[in-house]
Amino acid sequence: MTNEHDLPQRDRWARLRFAIIGPLLASPPPAGELRAALADLAAKTWRHPFTGLDLRFGVSTLERWFYAAKNAADPVVALRNQVRRDIGRFPSLSTEAVEALTAQYHQHAGWTAQLHYDNLRVTLKAAGVKCPSYASVRRYLKAHGLVRRRTPRRGSAAAIAARDRLEQREVRSYEVEHVLQLLHLDFHEGSRKVLTRRGEYIKPLLVAFIDDRSRYLCHAQWYTSAGTEELVHGLCQALQKVGLPRSLMSDRGGPMLSGEFGAGLHRLAILHVPTLPYSPHVNGKQENLWARVEGRLIAMLEGEPNLTLEQLNVATQAWVTQEYHRTVHSELGATPLERYLAGPNVGRPCPGSDELRAAFRIEVKRKQRRSDGTVSLEGQRFELPSRFRLLSEVHLRYARWDLSRVDLVDPRSGAILSPVRPLDKAANADAQRRRVEPTDAAPSVVPESGVAPLLKQMIADYAATGLPPAYLPTTDD
Repeated sequence: MTNEHDLPQRDRWARLRFAIIGPLLASPPPAGELRAALADLAAKTWRHPFTGLDLRFGVSTLERWFYAAKNAADPVVALRNQVRRDIGRFPSLSTEAVEALTAQYHQHAGWTAQLHYDNLRVTLKAAGVKCPSYASVRRYLKAHGLVRRRTPRRGSAAAIAARDRLEQREVRSYEVEHVLQLLHLDFHEGSRKVLTRRGEYIKPLLVAFIDDRSRYLCHAQWYTSAGTEELVHGLCQALQKVGLPRSLMSDRGGPMLSGEFGAGLHRLAILHVPTLPYSPHVNGKQENLWARVEGRLIAMLEGEPNLTLEQLNVATQAWVTQEYHRTVHSELGATPLERYLAGPNVGRPCPGSDELRAAFRIEVKRKQRRSDGTVSLEGQRFELPSRFRLLSEVHLRYARWDLSRVDLVDPRSGAILSPVRPLDKAANADAQRRRVEPTDAAPSVVPESGVAPLLKQMIADYAATGLPPAYLPTTDD
């Protein structure tokens, strides 16, 4: 049964009035005795429906209630508080005040309601128009959606467009239907500094990968910087723990838009879903995670004076496994671990570590130097096997943070042809030279061919014309 205190204001007043007038409706007094019955009710004390204080009602008020309920098909509805006829019309604001306030808002959308009121008062005073109260101005602004629009930190066109889109488009909560259908990815700068081996205090950055449906935290790790190398390092661990997801959502940060990261997702058949520019609310599940990290994990490390990155990562893994995954999510009604195991799961098996790391590499085109069979890559020279010496342009696949693994690939099929090693000038200084590898199956002994076939054809054609010799031979011919 609904608690009486949970009823709306209109119903609580209507119930009180009906409780007072109801006996007169059930047993109408004889003719001429209504006034006396109303006087008896007016002498009684009633309890206020909100404050609980004692109160009384006049005879005229009770008489109005009686006739309103008697002549109505639904007496309770008739005894409710009536809606004001001028509601939403703002009669205290004149036409001049409305026009001045609206124009002022469109010119200065970032002003507060108080600042709008102060300037409107000066404007209307100069025009000889009465200024409404601050409460009326504030209610008018709120009722017409003229809320404060904060100026973006960056005044770029994209930031302004994102602000307008947020104000003009609906924001709705969402959740996919399958586990590993969508992963969320983001970096977070911690509020607590860590002590490095160099004796420096720096703020670490946490990269986390969270499943949209179950809120299961696939992997979380702190780093000293937020680059593509750290992003790929963390993502590979997340994929090896849970498998390959179908799609991955992230913001438009530099590491997320890098060539290595995009190429790796493409080779692993993972759809990249970047958020709209300057729209962190799209990735709101990550933002909620950061609040829990700061409020729970970081708060429990306040007593450690010299926190290191290793200690922070060990504590993070323990907190994720022992608390985060085992705590009931208020919106899901289950723990992230239970929700993750319940499925349904559309993930795919993850490849091995070597194949996984090899996927996150870019492919570039370079010209081979004919003199020594080398190419230039990231300011260094690399030697190509001699069997590829006839290629003027070669395609190389590598990660910019790891030049120890550079592969020569086929530009048509993408297949890896051969590893490419850095040029070792010290090793080449021993004057030992390897034999050049053959490029075809040419015979070891090549017979003499004589006159070229084209020239033979020309001589035969010239002789067939029947023309006299074009020169006079000598005795040496």
